[in-house]
Amino acid sequence: MFPIGDDNSQVRITPIVTTALIIANVLFFFIEMNGGDAFIQKWSFIPSRFTQDPASSWPTIFTAMFMHGGWMHLFGNMLYLYIFGDNVEESFGHVKFLIFYLVAGIAATFVQYFFNEGSGIPNLGASGAIAGVLGAYILLFPQARVDVLVGRMVTSMPALIVIGFWFVLQLFSGVGSIADTQTADTGGVAYMAHVGGFAAGLAIALLFKGLSRPSRTI
Repeated sequence: MFPIGDDNSQVRITPIVTTALIIANVLFFFIEMNGGDAFIQKWSFIPSRFTQDPASSWPTIFTAMFMHGGWMHLFGNMLYLYIFGDNVEESFGHVKFLIFYLVAGIAATFVQYFFNEGSGIPNLGASGAIAGVLGAYILLFPQARVDVLVGRMVTSMPALIVIGFWFVLQLFSGVGSIADTQTADTGGVAYMAHVGGFAAGLAIALLFKGLSRPSRTI
């Protein structure tokens, strides 16, 4: 199932933060390609380096969120952000959405770090933050429908199924990858960052919903 769109009939704002994040990711990717391996090593989040020297490595927590491992990695992440980000931004508002996005990305980074803190492999990508967007979306819009590409056909499916299937896949892949990272320091998909970002997105969305409820007087 490959999502290609959703119901935006309730979106009444211009999603300026979602758009700005997409532009920033694309621009940063071009800078990354121009900088090559040296740029990736300097600005991606490397767990073992952070363990040894967190004071000088903390900026990479943020810069790594705007880096990608290739065109398909960038395209997939930006597609998900484009489809689901505007709805969440509509619900939270521009400023809260930006805070939400960054905090979800930070949480995703540290969940992955917890499971693989000795790794020397660069961690990079917006996947953790975008997983947070999916977590918020499924909480805020459980009845929404998503257009997905299945083979050569486009069909509409409940967001609960589309995103729920994605999360279960990440969870089982992440659990299965933990044992591998204990024996081999190889690159791959940071599944636990996806799981951590998704869980953070759910938690922050619950918090924001609670804060936005009108107070009652008795």
